[in-house]
Amino acid sequence: MVDELVLLLHALLMRHRALTIENSQLMEQLRLLVCERASLLRQVRPPSCPVPFPETFNGDSSRLPEFIVQTASYMLVNENRFCNDAMKVAFLISLLTGEAEEWVVPYIEMDSPMLGDYRAFLEEMKQCFGWDDDEDDDDEEDDY
Repeated sequence: MVDELVLLLHALLMRHRALTIENSQLMEQLRLLVCERASLLRQVRPPSCPVPFPETFNGDSSRLPEFIVQTASYMLVNENRFCNDAMKVAFLISLLTGEAEEWVVPYIEMDSPMLGDYRAFLEEMKQCFGWDDDEDDDDEEDDY
């Protein structure tokens, strides 16, 4: 019985040594790959954003369509940063000033569900700052 245990222990030690060597080889390969990746990343320049950062919005109704287009375009090309509605709404809020900023404060204070719903937030902005979708539809019909 003791001889069997000695043989088993010897086999385990041999297997451990083989796995340790294999692990060391894999770690060296990983180190080389990480170094190669770092070298390649230094050679590649990140693309510049084709859409400029949006201007702030102060509540001027005539600027609302432009503001919405600017922010939507910016979020579209940077979609990895704006992965959910709450992030999109927070981004819009960060660009509000003056009357528009004053308008949003009560929604923030009452933790409105609208703060997590991008479309609802846009609709509320349009209602408050005077963008009538019906007028846009009429204009489009006149174009045909």
